[in-house]
Amino acid sequence: MKARHRRFTLIAIAFILLGIGAWLILSAFKKNMVFFYTPSQVLAGEAPRGKNFRMGGMVEANSLQRLADGQTINFVVTDNAKKISVRYKGILPDLFKQGKGVVVQGKLGTDQVMIADEVLAKHDENYMPPEAAYALKRGDEANQKYTLKEPDAIAGKKDTK
Repeated sequence: MKARHRRFTLIAIAFILLGIGAWLILSAFKKNMVFFYTPSQVLAGEAPRGKNFRMGGMVEANSLQRLADGQTINFVVTDNAKKISVRYKGILPDLFKQGKGVVVQGKLGTDQVMIADEVLAKHDENYMPPEAAYALKRGDEANQKYTLKEPDAIAGKKDTK
């Protein structure tokens, strides 16, 4: 075999090994990726069935219920447009409060209840995940049917300027 052919063979083998390595790394990332959804997106069927995903929003006031076993907690997460019940078995973070931001990770059950494996609460007064803040803003906009800019609009007066 000539030196030129040997060099070409080594380069081809190196590219094949590099491609296999890249494929292994990307497949590992794909298995461990967890996407973020809002309650509206989950109820619209955009969230994966049978796979873990994250859902964020606000914990609805007066929705926290502790079951008799002392470890299972039910609460409602909302994006100000839609609501989803969440069931979590474990200890809640210290910063978990009703009316505050939360991100839960888990799977959606057949009864449209999120079975959470993990509950993440915001770490200080000023922080909220950007996705959750955006979802709450969109939920508020969806709830506002119309806004009146001037009182004259109510009376049906036209602008004469």
